[in-house]
Amino acid sequence: MTKYLVFVGLFLTFFSCKEEKQEPSTSNETKVYNMYKPSEMALLMNQMYEYNLNLKHAILNGETPTEFPLDFLKIHSAEMTKSFERDETFKSFAKLFIETNKQVYNTDSEMPIEERFNNVVNLCISCHQTSCTGPIPRIKKLLIQE
Repeated sequence: MTKYLVFVGLFLTFFSCKEEKQEPSTSNETKVYNMYKPSEMALLMNQMYEYNLNLKHAILNGETPTEFPLDFLKIHSAEMTKSFERDETFKSFAKLFIETNKQVYNTDSEMPIEERFNNVVNLCISCHQTSCTGPIPRIKKLLIQE
């Protein structure tokens, strides 16, 4: 009886391990991934952050910036993220941002460059407090500590 059970067990084990061949897919199915694509405004904001981070380091190294980056003017026209709109509050902050930023490059100003730069950063923080508050901790890192 034991030999019979061993024989049946081996038989089932041997024949139950049937290898299935997978046929290659002949359909032209393509997988579509929904990837995040940042808006023009989000890209511009990231570019402005990187620029200002480099500017902060330059100021701390004693350099005086002289040329206002014209790409910053795109703040008035860059396509916004779908959940945001260019309302009057944003428009007024954007206008003030450009004016305040130009003061950083004003070589005739009697205000210290660090203070002018911090005014720009604080304006960014103020604007972001009205909407899109997520980047505020990152923006605060731009401030020059005196």
